[in-house]
Amino acid sequence: MESERLRLVFADDNFLVREGVSNLLIESGAVDVLDTVADPQSLLKVVGELSPDVVLTDIRMPPTFTNEGIVAAKRIRAEHPQTGVVVLSQFVEEDYAVELLADGVGGLGYLLKERVSDLDELLRALHEVARGGSSLDPKVVEGLLARKTSEATSPLLGLSEREREVLAEMATGRSNAMIAQTLYMSVRAVEKHISSIFQKLDLVDEGDVNRRVLAVLAYLDADDR
Repeated sequence: MESERLRLVFADDNFLVREGVSNLLIESGAVDVLDTVADPQSLLKVVGELSPDVVLTDIRMPPTFTNEGIVAAKRIRAEHPQTGVVVLSQFVEEDYAVELLADGVGGLGYLLKERVSDLDELLRALHEVARGGSSLDPKVVEGLLARKTSEATSPLLGLSEREREVLAEMATGRSNAMIAQTLYMSVRAVEKHISSIFQKLDLVDEGDVNRRVLAVLAYLDADDR
């Protein structure tokens, strides 16, 4: 998929953001921007007409500027399962990320808007969700980990520093091979750490990346609300 050009629709109520991000993606040579829209209603209409590979959308859009992007993303995934969606947020809002991924992580991503300046990371996330994978911003994962670790009885306290690093990478949606590359480890070492993590956290060891991400997020969000 990463060798193919992605067909994308972008939604943001700010005209300058729409133009700037669209031009950035077009200049990358990896994306065909089919259309840009300013509200969730227009987004749903265009997706139905053009069937893009992936949607990039802001969370806060008219009319309430709260979670319109999340609602639209979940509806798109339900009605157009061939279309992946990456949601952009201005701030680290862990609860929004959990809400987005509560019913399944396949084909969904949650990134901070600051990631737009890191074109390689943005393209990675777009390709990942377009192929049915998931992508969660590392800073959001850090927030969830910090919140869970602050509990006095949290099993996270029993993880080694390396295991916490691997857990954080797992939650972002990275495969074992990508985790190994990011943390400068062998794939075999990553597998051993993951096995230990699931055992210590009393989670079912999932081979599929999407189910694994969902299991980790469910654990990190448990008892936090």
